[in-house]
Amino acid sequence: MLTVLGFVMIATFLVLIMMKKMSPMGALVLIPALFCVLVGKGAHLGDYVLDGVGDLAPTAAMLMFAIIYFGVMIDVGLFDPIVRLILRFCKADPMRVVVGTALLAAVVSLDGDGSTTFMITVSAMVPLYRRLKMSLVVMTGVAAMANGVMNTLPWGGPTARAAAALKVDASDIFVPMIPALAVGLVFVFALAYAFGLRERRRLGLLTLDGTTAEESEQVLVGAGAGKQGGCEGTADKTGSGGSGGSGVSSGSGAEADVEAGDGEGDDDVQGLDPNRPTLRPRLYWFNVALTLGLLTMMIMEAMPIPVLFLLGAAIALTVNFPHMDDQKARVAAHAENVVNVSGMVFAAAVFTGVLTGTGMVEHMARRLVDGVPDGMGPHMAIVTGVLSLPLTYFMSNDGFYFGIVPILAEAGAAHGVSTLEIARASLVGQALHMSSPLVPAVYVLVGMAKVEFGDHTRFTVKWAALTSLVVLAAGLAFGII
Repeated sequence: MLTVLGFVMIATFLVLIMMKKMSPMGALVLIPALFCVLVGKGAHLGDYVLDGVGDLAPTAAMLMFAIIYFGVMIDVGLFDPIVRLILRFCKADPMRVVVGTALLAAVVSLDGDGSTTFMITVSAMVPLYRRLKMSLVVMTGVAAMANGVMNTLPWGGPTARAAAALKVDASDIFVPMIPALAVGLVFVFALAYAFGLRERRRLGLLTLDGTTAEESEQVLVGAGAGKQGGCEGTADKTGSGGSGGSGVSSGSGAEADVEAGDGEGDDDVQGLDPNRPTLRPRLYWFNVALTLGLLTMMIMEAMPIPVLFLLGAAIALTVNFPHMDDQKARVAAHAENVVNVSGMVFAAAVFTGVLTGTGMVEHMARRLVDGVPDGMGPHMAIVTGVLSLPLTYFMSNDGFYFGIVPILAEAGAAHGVSTLEIARASLVGQALHMSSPLVPAVYVLVGMAKVEFGDHTRFTVKWAALTSLVVLAAGLAFGII
């Protein structure tokens, strides 16, 4: 009974948010509360929610201060050189813009934290996407998939959890998986290339005639002047058969409507104004050193991540904006993102608290594991890789790696499958996991990009699942799994 209700609850949640019948925050709270009553444990709802909030409170605190920290770094101009470098590569070509998004997300993911990756990627790329009228769903999907593959780094979380759960060395899991993960990352770039070509066909190849590269950057990154859309009257479209700021869609339809319609109401976005008063060029290298030091301490686990970002935000505000009024203004400027993301995390705590507290998630996982035919015993590594897709999407990494992977490892050991093969196979689903409604970082991604979570889910899930299967196939081809 709990198994059926668990699957029905998740299906109900996904259907309602993808059809936009409920907001993600409302669905995360009300749907699990209803199902908690249906399973006869409504009296314990408060305990389940408090347990979930307690588990996610450090994450919410980390996101709160990380948003403030990176918001301040964006204000003072830390990432402006990155934007300019990407623009030189992109040259107003939608295909290059999407590939550049994948490249930036993959590089920044080296810090091992999805939230910081998404904050930097969105902050750098959103002005360009909006000025070129590109699909923001494409941006969030590509960033999530690139980060999902890179999330398997030993300090990223999943590999460390698998090593701890199965009592093996993290390097023995990760190093042999590098070729398969590299294939997965190449596949993400291939998808980015394909999405970029589709955006180019929809919008046309944009050129800024009569301008130099630096002038193009001024137009696209946002000097604040000029007409909306960033291309004014100089934008010339080849291959689209039309002119103007929005382009012509070569394939109208439901999916095109979803992808093209994410940025409505945002035409007044000015982007990263190179003359904004918050810039602190004299403190640029101090901010670089502070950020590198913060990321280094995070990778070394010198202190809990929430504490690091709390200290980092305090230092960044104090040094860059020594006057109290300026500090208050910077915090207020980023308050909307802080409230939205933190609110979503605490709402997700209701969902995870009910799933875990009622026992639904345990029953669902065991039913899936028990449903594996006996004849598949010698192929438990493949089974683990396939199961990692739905299980890491509907469960937290902690629940999967500490609750389910040991069971799969025991079943594999009975048929001669090594623990390391199971551990490696368990990493396969991470490309999909990063778009799970139970991952707080995804709310940073869609919240800062102002993309509907349902639109992101509908677009990304199928491609992220395919990426995970490509990693699994590569692992099998290389004899890793």
